[in-house]
Amino acid sequence: MRIVRQPAVAGMFYPAEKSELARMVEDYIHVAEHGETTPKAIIAPHAGYVYSGPIAGTAYARLAAARSAISRVILLGPSHRVYVRGLAAPESDVFAMPFGDVPVDRDAIETIRNLPQVILSEEAHEPEHGLEVHLPFLQTVLDAFSIVPLVVGDATPEEVAEVIEQLWGGPETLIVISSDLSHYYDYETARRMDEATSKAVEALRPEEIGVEQACGRIPIQGLLLVARKKGLRAELLDLRSSGDTAGPRDQVVGYGAYAVG
Repeated sequence: MRIVRQPAVAGMFYPAEKSELARMVEDYIHVAEHGETTPKAIIAPHAGYVYSGPIAGTAYARLAAARSAISRVILLGPSHRVYVRGLAAPESDVFAMPFGDVPVDRDAIETIRNLPQVILSEEAHEPEHGLEVHLPFLQTVLDAFSIVPLVVGDATPEEVAEVIEQLWGGPETLIVISSDLSHYYDYETARRMDEATSKAVEALRPEEIGVEQACGRIPIQGLLLVARKKGLRAELLDLRSSGDTAGPRDQVVGYGAYAVG
């Protein structure tokens, strides 16, 4: 029997109505610079669209030229609601979304099941927004694709890097790291913290990203370890906070978008 993971935050983090969602996502992507080369990986935020959507759009715009080339997306982000030891893959066969179902690459998940840090947990995925909010962007910029969604919990950057390397693939495979940056500092403090985080990402120095600097710190660090090993570079695309988009400035959340290739 096919297992369907239902949307957890449609109508809250992003519009549940298809035409409204399409207008919002397309607007975010349309105003961003598309670039000439397609990154192997992107890092993008996962807050409500009114807050982080414009920043995420700058990363997804870079995928426009690879619409028909990318057929598999490895999607990693932190666990916000359920304790996870290691990395949790879902038991679901599809993720239901307003734009239609997104198939899960069960074969790819089976290839990493031999790693001790990889578990199956539908419980970890059911309430999780950090991966879900990326799907409408992916459905807008890509043609047919499947996903390998992995919720990262109590894991090391090295454990994440091992999984990423095993799933690396060729040009058909995109890696998406879901992470916001600093949380609930005042605007100027957050700006300084996020600039330091960005410098660490661009320099491929995961050891310089502290626990308060990014909620998806471990997935980011895992990607940077692989990028450094493979001689890739990271490019900052956008760096703002909720104080720049749709929120007050006394307590903000930072958002960064990066292309790695």
